[in-house]
Amino acid sequence: MKLSTKNKTKNIIGVFDSGLGGLTVLKNFLKFLPEYNYLYLGDNARVPYGEKSTEVIYEYSLQAMEFLFSQGCNLIIIACNTASAQALRKLQQEYLKQNYPDRKILGVVRPLAEFAAESKKDIIGIIGTRSTVNSQAYDNEIKNLNKKIKVQAIAAPLLVPLIEEGWAKKPETKMILKKYLRPLKTNKIKLLILACTHYPFLLKDVKRICGKNILVPNPGEVVAQSLKVYLNNHPELGLKKTKNPSRNFYSSDKNGLFKKLAEKFLGKKIKEFKSANLNDF
Repeated sequence: MKLSTKNKTKNIIGVFDSGLGGLTVLKNFLKFLPEYNYLYLGDNARVPYGEKSTEVIYEYSLQAMEFLFSQGCNLIIIACNTASAQALRKLQQEYLKQNYPDRKILGVVRPLAEFAAESKKDIIGIIGTRSTVNSQAYDNEIKNLNKKIKVQAIAAPLLVPLIEEGWAKKPETKMILKKYLRPLKTNKIKLLILACTHYPFLLKDVKRICGKNILVPNPGEVVAQSLKVYLNNHPELGLKKTKNPSRNFYSSDKNGLFKKLAEKFLGKKIKEFKSANLNDF
């Protein structure tokens, strides 16, 4: 991989996910922070990340960061829990310092952990990919903020592939989701963190299955509010509001399914859609 430090920033916030999941974050950015330019990258050709090794997840994430910085992004949000849990720290501490010291990379784990810690709920459930759960990233972040909280995490590896195939509304998906959530309900959790940005595609079903006694926050909304505070505190990034903000979308897969599902979820046509060969980075 050839890394470069010569690309200039272009007042853009990059949003990266292994596939469709990051759209649940971007949708809330567009709702709460609509005046900024956004560039979305989905690595749909290599989704899901949740079953891959830490080394592979880091390599894929590194290629995505280099692509987004080559497009002029000032700030990148890794809207993927697996990549946030397995690659973010190394990207921040090594890759950024060596190549782009004036730019930033943020993840989604910290904002959601802070929300959980501040919720005053004593038993918190986590549902995510196998890689995210095994990393114990949420367990560690939440307990560092509030040691009294009990955290119970389960892996739900079948959900991402089903969502990527457009099966979010299928009865089979709802049945599988119900089975995944059953042990958490049995253990009487008070709050459930959807620790995969794909899962909010199932948010209504999750809330229905969990019932009124379990708080299920919208992860994208939590992350958007956290980003709003961050941007106000970091004017040095040079990210400015604009009257005619751009929205560009890239996918590493050329089959067209991403564009179709993205337009359906966002409720609008995607004008600027291109393919990205991440293996070049």
